Amino acid sequence: QVQLVESGGGLVQAGGSLRLSCAASGRTFSTYIMGWFRQAPGKEREFVAGISWSGDNTYYADSVKGRFTISRDNAKNTVYLQMNSLKPEDTAVYFCAAGRRHTISVVTAMYDYWGQGTQVTVSS
Repeated sequence: QVQLVESGGGLVQAGGSLRLSCAASGRTFSTYIMGWFRQAPGKEREFVAGISWSGDNTYYADSVKGRFTISRDNAKNTVYLQMNSLKPEDTAVYFCAAGRRHTISVVTAMYDYWGQGTQVTVSS
């Protein structure tokens, strides 16, 4: 069992930055792939970024590539999402997720555990 708690969301102006954190419980954190997803009002939850067990492999949605960076610290059981050059269209609730699999997936059903989410609002 893994419990995930996101933090770091807030209100920021367009062009600004935020760093999201996701703290995980459990001793097997390093064996899970981790992902960040987001959900805007009236829209489906969408993949943002994913990272492998070791952190050596990452994958990003085209909409955030070059602006967002996912990383993890297995010693601290934490995954991060550094978000730069934020745009109003990045406004959403951001969720972290953990998956018991070997490869990064963009599909929500491939993840086994989810956090409660943190709100990110980007004003124009």
